[in-house]
Amino acid sequence: MLMRTDPFRELDRLAQQVFTGPGTWSRPTAMPMDAYRSGDEFVVAFDLPGVSADAIELDVERNVLTVKAERRPTITGDNVEMQVAERPLGVFSRQLFLGDTLDTEHIQAAYDAGVLTLRIPVLEKAKPRKIAITHTDQDVKQINA
Repeated sequence: MLMRTDPFRELDRLAQQVFTGPGTWSRPTAMPMDAYRSGDEFVVAFDLPGVSADAIELDVERNVLTVKAERRPTITGDNVEMQVAERPLGVFSRQLFLGDTLDTEHIQAAYDAGVLTLRIPVLEKAKPRKIAITHTDQDVKQINA
């Protein structure tokens, strides 16, 4: 369903996240996700706490799903002096390479409590199906030599 990527690419992504700080539109930070199959659909959930729904972009081109989101500072002003800033800000992005067995025309997206959940239906041709077995009785003829 979901095509795996190169593990070294994931290592590079994690190292970039640790050493480069907040993401920008040209170098976004990755976001954590879960992906699983539930019945006849594939479900992907992304953690995006503190991101408003209008700051999330979803694109599908061929079999590549791209999720981009931006978390902006919530507290601004002349009299604000930040004491502790541990929550990551900036741009977050993730690309998934979807298999040919998923119906990218009918993806449903919902955003609740900081979690973006995508539901991607499995195409009919990829669903498990029973195959009927026909039985034919053939007369066995003995050949006398």
